[in-house]
Amino acid sequence: MGEDAGTGGGRAPWQLWSLPGRVRVLVVGVSLAAVGLLALAARTAPTAQEWVRAGWLAAAALPHLHASHLIERRRRDRVGAPYVDLCSVWIFAGAIVLPLVLELVLVAAIYGHRWALVNRFDAVRPPHRTVFTAATLALAAAAAAAVLHATGVHEHLAGGARPGWTDLAAVVAAAAVQWVVNTGLVGTAIAWTVPVEHPRRLLGSASDNLLEVSQLALGVFAAMALLWWPPAALLMIIPTFALHQCVQLDQLKLAARTDQRTGLLNAIAWHEQAEHALERTRGRIGVLMIDLDWFKRVNDTHGHPVGDDVLAEVATVLTRAVRRGDTVGRYGGEEFAVLLPDVEEAEVRAIAERIRLRIRALRITAPTGEPVPLSATIGAALPPSEPGAGLDEMIRAADEALYAGKKAGRDRVAVAGW
Repeated sequence: MGEDAGTGGGRAPWQLWSLPGRVRVLVVGVSLAAVGLLALAARTAPTAQEWVRAGWLAAAALPHLHASHLIERRRRDRVGAPYVDLCSVWIFAGAIVLPLVLELVLVAAIYGHRWALVNRFDAVRPPHRTVFTAATLALAAAAAAAVLHATGVHEHLAGGARPGWTDLAAVVAAAAVQWVVNTGLVGTAIAWTVPVEHPRRLLGSASDNLLEVSQLALGVFAAMALLWWPPAALLMIIPTFALHQCVQLDQLKLAARTDQRTGLLNAIAWHEQAEHALERTRGRIGVLMIDLDWFKRVNDTHGHPVGDDVLAEVATVLTRAVRRGDTVGRYGGEEFAVLLPDVEEAEVRAIAERIRLRIRALRITAPTGEPVPLSATIGAALPPSEPGAGLDEMIRAADEALYAGKKAGRDRVAVAGW
């Protein structure tokens, strides 16, 4: 899957031994398996023609990786979590056209380059993460190559035969095997290292998987060029670099709409999305303004990192407590906003009360072991009896109800009157 595996972090240069025991076993075991596989593959010497193909592939892959390393640094810094890199184009092409020993050397060269120009400058991504990522890709590529050898496609294509539908099916199967092996190893490391809300998250997002499929498809075309017109493989630098640029552009668009601490929409994006919802529903909306009680005390007593943890936990509560299709955003500071389209008065009250109770039930502990008590006051603007109120009027009404709730003692739901 070409992914920067989240197998731990920290500020020290080598944090392997701080990982949970079974994760250490996985990381070391996968890395040793890749090294052992390389030693076995090295027993068969490549032919002169295979060396030439490997040279052309390296001539295409390394310039692309070098030209895009600044983009990768920015992607890494913005994501701050496991993400799909763009190395699978060259790795899968190698699985199709190269002997295993040269394929494994290619993977090592790619991720050695990645570490030297990207990950070496990141203290929270110690070397074992790059080693583990390279090892998972090596094993995944070896599994894909095994499929191609078992079906006879590797020898068929290497001999210059024209590929048919059977060859295409085998290549697709090999791509699927590469994805499954890599995703399985990376997903296991993530699941054993950090809590995961749902097993589906271990498979990556839909956009991540589409990106990976696109890379595998481009890898097929790169392989075809290497087999029949090697200099044409250099042209693959252009679409792969363009793919890098598009991925970065999508990240920038997302960053412009997202609050960094909570992952929710920021105030501007929430307002825009709420305006669209208001137009669709012709005014039948509810608005909740949610303010954490005494939040300044949390920062003053326990420090801003704990305050950031509180904001992130509350954001999770909000996204789980609302309905599908509701819009949640961080409005500023410790204040959040929720837009409820196509809603009745009773449902607005029920959702607001559910949010209040779940925030109060949060159990957050400071590094000192001291519990951090939480509560929230919520101002609710109900759908107006007669459509016509604009979004700003709804927000103002919810805000007024919020402040009335705070004056009345906090930790309650206050409803605006129309």
